[in-house]
Amino acid sequence: MTSPVVFIHGLWLHASSWQPWIDLFSERGYRATAPGWPGDAATVEQTRANPDALAGHGIDDVVEHYSRIIEGFDTKPILIGHSFGGMIAQKLLGLDLGAAAVAVDAAQIKGVLPLPLSTLRSGFPVLGNPANNSRAVSLTPEQFRYAFGNAISEQESRELYDRWSIPAPGKPLFEAAAANFNPHSPAKVDTGNESRGPLLLMAGGKDHTVPETVVRATLKQYRHSRAVTDIVDFPDKAHSLTIDSGWREVAETALTWLKGQGL
Repeated sequence: MTSPVVFIHGLWLHASSWQPWIDLFSERGYRATAPGWPGDAATVEQTRANPDALAGHGIDDVVEHYSRIIEGFDTKPILIGHSFGGMIAQKLLGLDLGAAAVAVDAAQIKGVLPLPLSTLRSGFPVLGNPANNSRAVSLTPEQFRYAFGNAISEQESRELYDRWSIPAPGKPLFEAAAANFNPHSPAKVDTGNESRGPLLLMAGGKDHTVPETVVRATLKQYRHSRAVTDIVDFPDKAHSLTIDSGWREVAETALTWLKGQGL
């Protein structure tokens, strides 16, 4: 039986940005899908036209949304998430809802202490205004370039922005920012779970939004679990690594790791 794979996008990217990955994983025999977040429309254009549908959804809403989707599978899926999608994938894996997870430049989970200046700058379009907690916020091309496309050409960054960018709910960013001050934070992951499936963390060495220091601090959160937790670095890649012209190297690395786990 072929394994199902669920791709989970993060803030500011539409689920359809996973299409090249879906095609590649399908070629390799997986049953791959990329369901959107709550409020996402079927296309980038439709999602941009109705940002209010995205507003107000927090981390728990997204986890519940994907949990319901997973209930429809006949076997636990492999979870592959980028940015906040990487956090969601870790939460679902900690709940034993996935066979394995690959978290690419995953947003900070509760317990991760480093807060680099570049992370604050990337999140400032949302965090700079408390009212954005209940809104959906779009990035400008310049903000996208800093947060996602700083390791690629300005032209490619703009092309990715025009093709994939959508408004994002502000609430998850505020929840993550307050995680270490909230004992019941939705950004908390069951990192001590001994029975969960294997986890691969991926880090981009030039990532402004989720710098490598954050990913390595995330790895430390799993030190009390004997379950497989691996990390791989891409020194020259930034937050656009799942969608830019170098995406295939990242995807092939995930496929090789999954094969090594017998998946």
